[in-house]
Formats: sequence, structure tokens, C-alpha cells
Amino acid sequence: MVFPAAHINSPASMFGHTFLRINSKYNSKLLAYAINYAADADPDKENAVGFALKGLFGGYFGKYSLLPYYDKLKEYRDTERRDIWEYDLNLSQEEVMRMVRHIWELNGTKSYYYFFTENCSYNMLWLMEIARPSTHIREHFAYQVIPLESVHATNEEDLIAKEFYRPSKRTILLKYEELIKDQNIHFVKELQEDDKLNLTLLEDQNISTQQKQYIYEAAIEYLEYSFSRNEMKKEKYLDLFYKLSSSRAKLGKGEKLNFPNPENPLKSHRAVKFTVGGAMRDSSYYTVLGIRPAYHTLEDPQYGFLRGTQIEFLNIELGATEDSLKIEDLTVLSIKSIAQRTKLFSPFSWRTKFGWDKNYVDTKANFSASVGAGFSWGNELGYLYMMVDPIYYVADKSAGGIGASFGFDIDKYKSFKTNVEFTQRYYDTGDEQLLISAVQSVNMAQNFQLKAKYEYKEKYILREKKQEDNFRILLNYYF
Repeated sequence: MVFPAAHINSPASMFGHTFLRINSKYNSKLLAYAINYAADADPDKENAVGFALKGLFGGYFGKYSLLPYYDKLKEYRDTERRDIWEYDLNLSQEEVMRMVRHIWELNGTKSYYYFFTENCSYNMLWLMEIARPSTHIREHFAYQVIPLESVHATNEEDLIAKEFYRPSKRTILLKYEELIKDQNIHFVKELQEDDKLNLTLLEDQNISTQQKQYIYEAAIEYLEYSFSRNEMKKEKYLDLFYKLSSSRAKLGKGEKLNFPNPENPLKSHRAVKFTVGGAMRDSSYYTVLGIRPAYHTLEDPQYGFLRGTQIEFLNIELGATEDSLKIEDLTVLSIKSIAQRTKLFSPFSWRTKFGWDKNYVDTKANFSASVGAGFSWGNELGYLYMMVDPIYYVADKSAGGIGASFGFDIDKYKSFKTNVEFTQRYYDTGDEQLLISAVQSVNMAQNFQLKAKYEYKEKYILREKKQEDNFRILLNYYF
């Protein structure tokens, strides 16, 4: 079972993907075959909204494909820059052959594709159940099949024997960023633009042979990365690849990069979250109850997830007192891609949210829609970001506005996570508002988290500015 993890700037990939690899008689896994199920559609030829709606409501047929495994690695690891996790299954040869015979029976058949249910992962579960009928993997799911959840379910059915990690092009280049000295990193890109620099660099006595090896190896990786993004024509790519490879060969044998396995997604928290806790708003106490069917936020345990990614559906939090039950938050959809800028990569960060919250200047839960963009920088300790978010609230007096945010996350430690954000908003009604959020979480186990959250909000009551303080102690259980 192969799990390409999330890609930082692609909402469609943030859930990950799963497909099956069937080994051949050759020792090399690259010569194996990949079995994939996907919607028969081309998202590049349709607008994003239409593509998403069709995928949600069965507007496409899904089909199986059988391809060389190296083609799928090229697609996910190189072109889409997604780390790959391979989970070897303990199926016997007889069980594998039963699956293969069924795959041939499916040749040319189609079925309706649904993004949340009958998707890529769901149809892989069918094939594993065909191989070993005593398993009941599909029974783990009722209303959604998330790729990572299908890996968890496969593990719970005792089908996974061992795992293997393949770093993406992006991960490899980030590793070279660590190894190449700051004063030399510019050569990686410049070698693609200046033919004379190739010879000059080879003869430079002030740069060690080891550094030159890293520079040329990184330059070749970056060249392949650029070509996969259609940033150059094939003729130029082949010419540069030959020149850079020839120069690297003159430097002799180097050291193989060491990639220790990162956090295994199997050790990550589950998708569904139940929340219970106590809270105090100013001097009033209330109980918090919440449920979320999917999937992951920046405040959740980070272990096993790609840093800076968030995708959340239908998060509901209610505040209960002795005589009332009110909505505190009802997030229909929230997506964040806080992508850190590095020496070789300069991505934008962005986020969007649709739903009801109590962050507006009044005291009610109002519907809001926002889309923002900005920049982020990070290191091994954590990352910081700056965002600008246009926002619109539907309230008693609807208002549009813009917010400027500064925040940081400390996520180095597996058991502790800190999130802080300051936001200053300006509305077209003339109101101004400061929002502060600070979260400290403790991961008690793989699927248990204790979280303390403080929120400061400026409100306008009868046109008079007030300050609202909100403290929460929450226990999150993931299942």
C-alpha cells in the first residue's frame, strides 16, 4: 500500500492518496506495477469550483489503471513533490494472485467517483478484501474514506508488515540546503543560467571538493525539479543535464545522503475529533462540547502531518450553560497552507475559511468568509508567518474588512505545541478590532490532547469598545 503524503500548496493533495504496488519477479521495486483508481477528469481543463463540485457529487466516472511503479513515483515524488510511504502487506502469493485476477476482471469497467466516499482509497480496500476475504477493512468507514485513515484501518487489520520511506524532490533539495554553505547556495540555481560558471566553479580552489559535489548534485536535482514544472524546454534540459552530470563525475565519488525516516503517518492522530472542556468568558463559565469529522488543524498534534498544513470540515463547537446552548464555532471549511520560504523555494502562504464564529465586533456567532495570503519563514524550532486577509461578515450590520496577522508556531517537540497569533482588523463600517489567540497543547497519547487556549477580542457594545477575555481548557480525543 503506497501513501503519497500531502503537498504543501495543493488543497486537493492535503488528504494524501493511496494506491497499491504489486511486486514483480525483479528485485527492484521500481519495476513493479502500480494499481490506481482515480476520477476520469482533467482538473487543468475545468475551473476549480466545477471540478470540486463534480468530485463531491459523483459528476465523474472513476477508473482503474495499471502502470509501471516508476511512473507513479515520477508523478507524486518528483512532479508533485510529495514524500512517499510504502507499507508492505503480508499477503501470500496466492492472495496476491487472487487480487490480480480480479483486477483483470475489472478491465474497462467504470463506476461513479465520489471524493469523500467511493474514492481512490475506498476502491483499494475492495482489492485487499478480495485478496484476503477474512478482512473487513471497509467496515471501518461509514460516511467518509480519508486516505490516511485507510492506512490506519489496514494496519488495524494486521495487514502491514513493514514500511519504507522515499523522500520527494523537495525534501532532497531541503537536505542539500542544510549541507551547502550559505555563501555557496546561490550556485545551485545559477549553474542553470550561466555556462561559464560551470568551468569556473570546477576550478575554484577556495571551495572544497565535498562542497562542489553537493552543489552539483543539488543543481541536477533542481534542474529536474524545474523541468517537471515545465519551466524549460526538453532540449535545454537535456543539454544542461549532460553538462552538470559530466562536471559532477569529474569530482569523484561522494557521500550518499542520509535520510532518517521522518515521523511515520501511522503514528499520527486520527481524523475525527471529539472535544470537551470548560471555559470562562469574562466572568461567565460555560462548558464546551465539539465534534469534527475531518481532518487536521495547526492546533492539533503535528506528529506525522506535513508542517503548516490544515484542512478542516464541519467543525462544531457549542457553549453550554445551565439555561442555554449556543454555537461558539461552526467551521464549514478551513484550509491553511503556511509554506516556509527557504534558500531554494519561495512559496506564498495562504488560507481560507467559511463558517460561523464569534470573532466579529458583536457578541453573536456570525457567518464569515475570508481568503488570505502572505509569507512564512521557519527553522527546526518552529515557524512564523505574516498574512493579509480580506474578510466579509454577514451580521445584523454586514461588513467587509481586511485583517493583518502575525503569528508563530513552536512545533519542534513531539509532546508540546505552541500557537500564537495577533490580528488587527479594519472594517468598512469604521470599526477597528484587535484579536489575540494563544494556544498551548500537550499531547498525552497518540489520540489524546490537552489544550489551553486564551483569546482576547475587542467588541463594540452599544457603540462602546469593550474587551473580551476567553479562557478554555479542552480535552481532544481523536478516533
